[in-house]
Amino acid sequence: MSKNSAQPAVTSSGQREILFNAFDMNCVVHQSPGLWRHPEDRAREYTSLKYWTDVARILEQGLFDGLFIADVLGPYDVFGDTPDAALRSGAQIPLADPFLLVSAMAAVTENLGFGITAGTAYEHPYPFSRRLGTLDHLTGGRVGWNVVTGYLPSAAQNMGQDDQMEHDTRYDHAEEYLDVVYKLLEGSWEDDAVVADKSTGVFTDPEKVHRIEHEGTYFKTPGIGVVEPSPQRTPVIYQAGASTRGRAFAGKHAEAVFINPPTKELASQSVQRIRQSLVDAGRDPYDVRIFAMQTVVTGPDEAAAQAKYDELTQYVDAEGGLVLMSGWMGIDLSQFDLDQPIGDVESNAIQSTVETFQKASGREDEAWTVRQLAEWVGVGGFGPVVVGDGASAARQLAQWQDDTDVDGFNLAYHITPGTFSDIVEYVVPELQKLGRYKTEYRQGTLRNKLFGAGDHLPGNHHGSQFQLRRKK
Repeated sequence: MSKNSAQPAVTSSGQREILFNAFDMNCVVHQSPGLWRHPEDRAREYTSLKYWTDVARILEQGLFDGLFIADVLGPYDVFGDTPDAALRSGAQIPLADPFLLVSAMAAVTENLGFGITAGTAYEHPYPFSRRLGTLDHLTGGRVGWNVVTGYLPSAAQNMGQDDQMEHDTRYDHAEEYLDVVYKLLEGSWEDDAVVADKSTGVFTDPEKVHRIEHEGTYFKTPGIGVVEPSPQRTPVIYQAGASTRGRAFAGKHAEAVFINPPTKELASQSVQRIRQSLVDAGRDPYDVRIFAMQTVVTGPDEAAAQAKYDELTQYVDAEGGLVLMSGWMGIDLSQFDLDQPIGDVESNAIQSTVETFQKASGREDEAWTVRQLAEWVGVGGFGPVVVGDGASAARQLAQWQDDTDVDGFNLAYHITPGTFSDIVEYVVPELQKLGRYKTEYRQGTLRNKLFGAGDHLPGNHHGSQFQLRRKK
């Protein structure tokens, strides 16, 4: 067992703490297609640093644990076998690099963490490890890395391949990728390698910098790392794979996991499987913080919250919703008429997805159409939606945690940054009244804020085997 866990995070009142990440993407449409047209939405400003620094300030005001920035490489082109519909709707395209946002946001905040998505398929771990170490330095140790193996065929094709690697092979490749990163960030430079001795003119003691001599199936990296040790060395490892292989990967590597089931029942099952995967890997089940996706529509009272939700639905782009669903499910939904009942669609994958949504919406007896499926996705994507005033939303989130054992929520926006401003104004104070949300930040790095056990990988984490002896 590691010293940092065995228990969920608790507030100063002794109750279980709810953790918050904002869920965003460096684009116009992340989870809610069409809502960029809303008069209060600022997503079109995603190419502006001011937009992102404004978001960061709002989140820090609300004591959010982090900003989780999703990413893909390649367009959603499963729908109609073309990117045209994605381009028309703005569904995660155009899409810019998430890494380049972080330094600016870190400069205007002191505590907010940053979970950055980056894939293992198309960039060598040697330069990538330098980017991780650099951002960990520049943020004072507030960086996490959301490890993805990739799922869009368009990304593979534009990188000169016919398709993605086979599913389990992608994870084998990622396993070695992380080992190279661990070796470079944990096992190359000793803590006191940099001496910066002006009297002798020696900046780094060469005896304390070591070649990693890695030679594996996919990578050959013999030399030394080039970035000096950062506050966390290895950033906090995020992961979101839900398959059996993905959960095994999480059990070995993850410190935070993102899930997006639309019902409590599915979320609870997912949480149990993830925590068991950690036990199977020799770790404690609470060595990971699990974040479930949620979208919150709130306001000063119940009527205002419901009116806001009703207004949001007027901006939903059904085609954009089907673009995302097609990419997520790997099924071309353009072949079906929008008003065709799902029962007429010959696809077990679609049927099971709709059954899930029917349970989430409480409309299990209705015959859903393809259009209704798209419209459901239009406000909040695949995840559940909480509608209510601050007190009601807080109670619903607390009940979600109690019923599912999640540690917190990845909060998707419907309009940005208005969704986050509303949560900070209406929901956070009510959670604090319930004793379920922090009233101040814990000091230190992102890892220490999440676990309260220091800055570095714990001793039972796979990456710790590559650590050099720490300077006493």
